Parts: sequence; structure tokens; C-alpha cells
Amino acid sequence: MRLCAAIILNLQFKAAKKIKDRKRIFDFYLKQVRAERVNSWDIVDVSAPWMGVYLTEVEDPMPLLIKLSKSKSLWQRRVSIILTFALIRAGDLEPTIIISEALLKDDQDLIHKAVGWMLRELGKKDVMLLRKFLTNHSHQMPRTMLRYSIEKLPERERKKWLISSKR
Repeated sequence: MRLCAAIILNLQFKAAKKIKDRKRIFDFYLKQVRAERVNSWDIVDVSAPWMGVYLTEVEDPMPLLIKLSKSKSLWQRRVSIILTFALIRAGDLEPTIIISEALLKDDQDLIHKAVGWMLRELGKKDVMLLRKFLTNHSHQMPRTMLRYSIEKLPERERKKWLISSKR
């Protein structure tokens, strides 16, 4: 039922023509996130990319993203990185880098997968930026995060990153 509610919220957000209406929907969404009602990977992954569109309309999304990334809640941390998907699509790649760095040492596999996914998406926009991130951080990235992030790179390069990152 909650997944259905998230989809309906996405549709309402998409239909909202005024920024004040999108803000109201986004604020409602954040209230649900903070109340731990957005608490499974599928609900986060369906809702956060749409809700992240609102962040493309605000002056500085970083305070919110950083606050979510530092939460004790696995789901708030996952929301923090998946919200950056909309920013990636809009060409704003720096928030993904910053939140990925903040979540590098997270101990949750669902965070490793989410960060790897967003880095892979970032690499579709700017492969050199992905390579720079990997050069700086591949040695400390959890294996799952690294594998997800390099998935779209040429096979030879993927092998290079996997070998060079071994501890």
C-alpha cells in the first residue's frame, strides 16, 4: 500500500505546475521520510528520484542532503543519495559526489548499492568525473559500491578498478 501511495505522490508532484505546490508535496514527502514511513528500498527508489526534482528548483539543496546523509536512519541516508538522481539528470553532479563521499564508510549494503548506482548514473553524464572519484576513493569503497559504480565502464577498465582497489 505504501508503494502505491508513493507512486500517487509522484503523480501529484508531476502534475503540480506551481513551485509552491511542488514544495508542499516535497515537504509532505520529507515528513513521511522523517517519520520512517518511507522505509524500504523500493519505496525510496520509486519516490526519491521524482521528489529530487524539487531540489533542482531550490538555491542550495546541500544542507538538506547532508543532514539526511548523517541520519541514524538507513532510509534517510538512502533518500539522501537517491534524491541526487534528479540533480544528475539536470547536470548538477557535485551533490552526488559530496553525498557519496559522506556515505563511503556506511556499513549498510543498501547504502553501498544506492551510492554505486548514483555514481554509475553520474558516470553516464561525466565519465571523467566518475574516474576521478574512483581514483580518489576506490581503495576505500565497499566492493558492492565499487561494482555498481563501474558497471557501465568497459570490461577491461572494470577489471583494472577491481584489481587496483583490493586491500
